[in-house]
Amino acid sequence: MILEGIVTTQNSAGDVNVAPMGPIVDDSMESFVLRPFQTSTTYKNLKGHPFGVLHVVDDVLLLAKAAIGRLEETPETFQAITIPGRVLKSACRWYEFKVESLDDSKQRTRIEAQVVHAGRLRDFFGFNRAKHAVLEAAILATRIHILPPDEICAQIDALRSPVEKTAGRDERAAFQLIDDYVQSSLNGGEGR
Repeated sequence: MILEGIVTTQNSAGDVNVAPMGPIVDDSMESFVLRPFQTSTTYKNLKGHPFGVLHVVDDVLLLAKAAIGRLEETPETFQAITIPGRVLKSACRWYEFKVESLDDSKQRTRIEAQVVHAGRLRDFFGFNRAKHAVLEAAILATRIHILPPDEICAQIDALRSPVEKTAGRDERAAFQLIDDYVQSSLNGGEGR
């Protein structure tokens, strides 16, 4: 199963990278598999500094900003308990991990990670259609270079309805941010 979350990694200078990522997990959460592209900062950081933190979050505005490279500053963090890494203060749960193996023989790297510590900060908000729609829209925004523009636009339009019906302020802001990014990217804007 894929669990959508946010991974923090650090480079050799200690700079924190915040990236949405969907690792392959099982119910035990004792280990998982990350599959970042080799062009990503997450891949580069984990290759040079084999530690990170996977976060379960319900803040879709943070997730949306991270997905499209619009984080103006690194969110508040604190030092991880057992690894040299950083934990997002706004997370529901976190999983500190070390890289067990890294196979970058293909464009999409396979990184097997072992969880070395888990922690909980607060309860997960719960299921909300708008949060899920923003998550799906954020994933689409990261696939602009892969998927046909018509498919992206059709899916974004389909996701608009649950946002309009069930969103709070942050979900509306997150969806608008992604929609603007997608439209700009598809119409010759900056994109990724």
